[in-house]
Amino acid sequence: MDEYIEIYLSDIKRAIEELESYFDGYPMRYEVFEKDYLRRSAVERKTEIMGEAINRILKIQHDFPIPNARAIIDTRNRIIHAYDSVRPEFLWGLVMRHIPELKKDIERLIAFLEKQKNEKDESCS
Repeated sequence: MDEYIEIYLSDIKRAIEELESYFDGYPMRYEVFEKDYLRRSAVERKTEIMGEAINRILKIQHDFPIPNARAIIDTRNRIIHAYDSVRPEFLWGLVMRHIPELKKDIERLIAFLEKQKNEKDESCS
């Protein structure tokens, strides 16, 4: 397996964890987030990173099993190329629903790849 895939998965995980840290102690209410330009910008930036990392993974291995990969890349493209159509409620949906699901998927993939690597190392010993 390509070592860059592991790097990109790690980049996605780190972007999610950084994004989560921006909401520590935050009143998780849409009406607060809607007025919080700084956090909305942070969600946009971290989503761009996640989408680009997934795009790079799929360029290496087009059938790599990331659930909703195309939708995540499309979200990244929308934020970058149609920035004027990105509304706070769209970003809030990412924070509340989609990014937590992506985190679970990425953690599962990383654990699976680590297990495969360990098994391979053991069989080579």
